[in-house]
Amino acid sequence: MMQSVCRFILYRMMGWTAQVSVPHPKKYIIALAPHTSNWDFLMGQLYSRAEGFRCDFMMKKEWFFWPLGPLFRAMGGIPVQRSRHTSLTDQLAQVARSRDEFHLCVTPEGTRKAVTEWKRGFYYIALKADIPILLYGLDYGSKRIVCTKMLQPSGDAEAQMAEIKDYFKDFKGKHPELFTI
Repeated sequence: MMQSVCRFILYRMMGWTAQVSVPHPKKYIIALAPHTSNWDFLMGQLYSRAEGFRCDFMMKKEWFFWPLGPLFRAMGGIPVQRSRHTSLTDQLAQVARSRDEFHLCVTPEGTRKAVTEWKRGFYYIALKADIPILLYGLDYGSKRIVCTKMLQPSGDAEAQMAEIKDYFKDFKGKHPELFTI
């Protein structure tokens, strides 16, 4: 029922389409960009439910107040305290290795503001857990959700982050002026 409702809202009412050509293994990380609006969260939630899969997500801990905190946790939210440098990548990599299935969505920009340096935590989680990264683009200009590339981390973070940024260069965020490569 929920899947049908989400499909109707996303594809029929809102007019979005999905162009996804990569397989989804049992364990993966989704790198989702551009991230320029809170609408990106809603689009990701609608899409994952429309397509019938659950994907955990990381979000700054400030959003986990009552009554949103319990709701976000139930939806798969993982609160992140951005001011503290913890071993969250090690912890999530361990969780990924220990589970039969692991799906985590991360926005590499780490914020809705324009940034030139993207966060690399998602890359290191995937590297340590030996799982692929699926590159998902939200294109508000054409109302498309696109995933045509999967990347297996090699350890050459510099080169692969450049490859990841290059993949997203033509996508238009809800607020294109806030998206920089």
